[in-house]
Amino acid sequence: MARRPARKKKTAKKKPARKRSGAAGRTTRKIAKRAVAKRVAPKKKAPKRKAAKRIAKKRAVINRPEKRSPVAVAAPAAIVVSAPATAAPKPAAKPAPVPRPAPAARPAVKPAAAPATKAPPKPKPLAIPSHLDRSRIYVQKIETIAHMAVWIVDGAYIRGHIDEEFTNFGQHYRYPYIPLNELWLDKWTRPNEQRFFIDHLLVEHRLMAKGASYAEAIEAGDREERKERRRAGDVRRMTETGKRIPVGQDVHQRLWKHLENGVSVWIINGRLVRSVFDVDFTAGGHDYVYEFVPENEIWIDDQIVEQERGYVLLHELHERSLMAQGWPYSRAHADSSRLEYRCRHHPDELHDALAAEGWA
Repeated sequence: MARRPARKKKTAKKKPARKRSGAAGRTTRKIAKRAVAKRVAPKKKAPKRKAAKRIAKKRAVINRPEKRSPVAVAAPAAIVVSAPATAAPKPAAKPAPVPRPAPAARPAVKPAAAPATKAPPKPKPLAIPSHLDRSRIYVQKIETIAHMAVWIVDGAYIRGHIDEEFTNFGQHYRYPYIPLNELWLDKWTRPNEQRFFIDHLLVEHRLMAKGASYAEAIEAGDREERKERRRAGDVRRMTETGKRIPVGQDVHQRLWKHLENGVSVWIINGRLVRSVFDVDFTAGGHDYVYEFVPENEIWIDDQIVEQERGYVLLHELHERSLMAQGWPYSRAHADSSRLEYRCRHHPDELHDALAAEGWA
């Protein structure tokens, strides 16, 4: 009997996968592509063990870093095959090096010191000479203020024997020969000005004791003195309560002398000058120093005693003559002080010195 042909098994047809949209669809398609690629790509045959070992050795040789010496390597010499030689005897050990004696330590050489420069000697403060009679200096003690004794002193005696630059008052830090706790007022200062000078000195002494310079201290003292003078009413009287401007002729008291060269010497009211024009005006002045002094005039303070007026006059005449020749004030003042000091110690030369300045 003829056999019937075998029936073919029916295989179910795979339905095509539905495409998904969006991120989920893209992910699905990527996964499918990767699976197909894996099935299609041929598998690499694994190398045999011996071949793998050989390849690993080659790679190790290639990757091994070469040990290079700093000396250049010479070209390989020809290989010569010779008979085996007996082992060469080992070289004898080198004798231990004999230690050298340590060099003697050199003495440390100190750098040459720069020549020491001597500090300038400090000026020695003026002192009252021991041979002078101190009782001639002190005239009267008038009061004690804050442990400071206020003394009336003989200014003429001080200027003639100790310091020709002593003015109408002073304290220790300005004139070192004055004791620390004393204030000195010249005896020719009038009682109506003593309070102004004492207030000035107290401020000046206090500031300089704290380390202030003389310039700073005298400026503060001048401010205090001006306050006291304004309270006294001198400015109000001179200006007629602000109705007029004071001029130099307002302080004239009397004409002392009119010289041939056109210069007039006046005795003036010193208190009014200090209250209205310049609080530091002392003893005398002239038109080349003070702008409020009229032209061709020399002023002498009325508080200068008669026995000293000649020396103050000589100072002002000589100083004005030098400044008229073009000398600066500092230089002219120093030269005039030298001449005044000379005549104070040689009073017999005063008349001739005044005549040389045109006082005849």
